[in-house]
Amino acid sequence: MTENDTNIPREYAAVDLGSNSFHMVVSRRDESNLIVVDRLREMVRLGSGFDDQNRLSEIACERALGCLTRFGERLRGMNTDNVRVVGTNSLRLAKNALQFIRQAEEELGFPVDVISGVEEARLIYLGVSETLQEDLGRRLVIDIGGGSTEMIVGDSAMPLYLESLYMGCVSTSELFFADGKISKSRMDKAIMAACVVLEPHIAIFENLNWEDIIATSGTARSIEEVSREAGWTEGGITRESMEKLVGAILQADHVDELKLAGLSDTRRSVFPGGVAILMAIFKSLSINHMRISEGSIREGVLADLIDRRQSLDTRAETVTAMISRHRIDEAQANRVCETALVIFSQLKKVWKFNSRDRELLSRAALLHEIGLMIAHGQYHKHGAYVLEYMELAGFSRQEQRELSLLVRLHRKKFHNEILSGLDEDRTLVLSRLIFVLRLAVVFNRGRRPEDLPKIKISAVDADISLKLDSQWLADHPLTQADLEQEQHYLRSSIFSLKVKEMAA
Repeated sequence: MTENDTNIPREYAAVDLGSNSFHMVVSRRDESNLIVVDRLREMVRLGSGFDDQNRLSEIACERALGCLTRFGERLRGMNTDNVRVVGTNSLRLAKNALQFIRQAEEELGFPVDVISGVEEARLIYLGVSETLQEDLGRRLVIDIGGGSTEMIVGDSAMPLYLESLYMGCVSTSELFFADGKISKSRMDKAIMAACVVLEPHIAIFENLNWEDIIATSGTARSIEEVSREAGWTEGGITRESMEKLVGAILQADHVDELKLAGLSDTRRSVFPGGVAILMAIFKSLSINHMRISEGSIREGVLADLIDRRQSLDTRAETVTAMISRHRIDEAQANRVCETALVIFSQLKKVWKFNSRDRELLSRAALLHEIGLMIAHGQYHKHGAYVLEYMELAGFSRQEQRELSLLVRLHRKKFHNEILSGLDEDRTLVLSRLIFVLRLAVVFNRGRRPEDLPKIKISAVDADISLKLDSQWLADHPLTQADLEQEQHYLRSSIFSLKVKEMAA
């Protein structure tokens, strides 16, 4: 039997490196069912560990890495394709995020994908939809995290509008209750600050005409638990229960005095900030009631991961949409992609390429002319900017950065310094993929659906030998001139290219 046999139980794991807590969920897939077999959660407060230079403190990193060591033990032996680790707001903001990610990957044994706020929102909505599959209609989903708050409106499983706001229970608590002291003026200022952040988005949310409101995440679940324990609600969260909760919090002068039934000791210090944000949402959107979902980003990551294994990859849909939206010459993109994969297959073994590298090369080839919609001059630079900074559903920030680099360097001078700052091993892989893409573009400069020559290419480290039929070269003087120009461009890179006539 093979791994594709549906009667073989397989484990999948999603790890969420949040600004407040780190979570891991492990599920077993048996036929069409996904059964949770393990959950781990630790409050690490990564978002509370920033210094005045916006760097994660050594103490916060040690606390987080200790947690990941324990997570890594549980993940040991799992299939690399069945595990995904995502980092959110703190790792989006920290100036030393790359250093922490390298250490985190060593402890976990798996790569860490830092995702954008909008991608985080998409995965949250997917997780909620997975848990509420029977529910139909338009819904507003709210997730108050440690460093950001995601708000999404969608129909059933389809998100229509996604927003990520830079306010969370940790950041708001540190801003308004840093010393732990609680007062009405502080709470009022915290609520007003959240209302200010929400204000530019209110009209958009109201015009989307949602019928149902669903809150998820630890903040919302803690608020509901406290409200239920106090008898203020029988289920969900109401405007009235929120007002009573704010009043109860104001009875304490310090977070250490918050002895509310249902409130855990680990959440106490960030509870006022989370309550302030949710109160602002109730006020700004005139909400009377919201219910709670157990599904969140972890469940969304799992669902997305399984879709990828079943060839239902959101990233492929995104690339297709980009080709259409930016009016890319699809026939030319496909020709370049096919040629790139021919070259890739011949160099795969010697350059130790893997399936991830193949996917990256394919997507870069399909999108390499995306900058033409802006201007032909320097279009590779325009395209690189679009791919790095546009919100691309399904892609992590690292994936977008690598796509951007391939497109940026697919023509003209090979600027090695543009790859600086990456891991040494990854820099080498990307350099090799860039070389492959550059060569594929050269062979398809004519933009015609003609048969390409038989290409034989080999490499010894960075020394590449390209063999072509002599008659074909004679019949294509422009390509021959382009290859000579490419040899000139590559002098600023680590590569050397020799073009030889293939023996008859």
